[in-house]
Amino acid sequence: MPDAFDPLFDELASINAELASIAVRLATLEERQPAAGGAAGEGGAGGGPSDRAAGAPVLWRSMSAEQRVALWPEFVAWVVWLADAYELTTEQLPRQCWWQHASVVEELTALWTSHSSAYASEEDVGASPYLWQDALARAIERINRNWLGGCVNGFHEPKSRIAFADAAYRTGLLEAGPPGEAEPPDSAGTVEPVEPPPAAS
Repeated sequence: MPDAFDPLFDELASINAELASIAVRLATLEERQPAAGGAAGEGGAGGGPSDRAAGAPVLWRSMSAEQRVALWPEFVAWVVWLADAYELTTEQLPRQCWWQHASVVEELTALWTSHSSAYASEEDVGASPYLWQDALARAIERINRNWLGGCVNGFHEPKSRIAFADAAYRTGLLEAGPPGEAEPPDSAGTVEPVEPPPAAS
């Protein structure tokens, strides 16, 4: 005589088999994650992969202090990996001060996130990694040509320039208003009224 609980046990066995299958798939994904995360934090030293999605943009200035502190080691590990893997010289990326140049950090951050994105998908036909290599070559050229100046000599030399982020300068810009907002005054400081044309008779 069949047991009344047999259908329940059969259903539980089916659920158990499905959970075991999910556990195997999850373990496989976790094994793959270091490879995808390695693209973001290659070299591993100083910070493992974060919970960010591969290629997610990083905007340092909009992050909280806690977010920056958490993500910075991963970024630094990737930059160190990049410099050694591509044998960058101090003329290409000054070892002594690259992080002191906000524009260089922005350029490297864009390379980091795009590298993570380019190598994250196993379904890509191969164009993204190639395009990333091309972007790297152009970025290194820009870093050297546009931003670092005298820092290639082994010492950090801040650029000699007047900063735009000056309170008086910003106030003047805001007071000036957007273009075309008001007619410029004449030499006496007043705007002369324009006479309408005579009415046709």
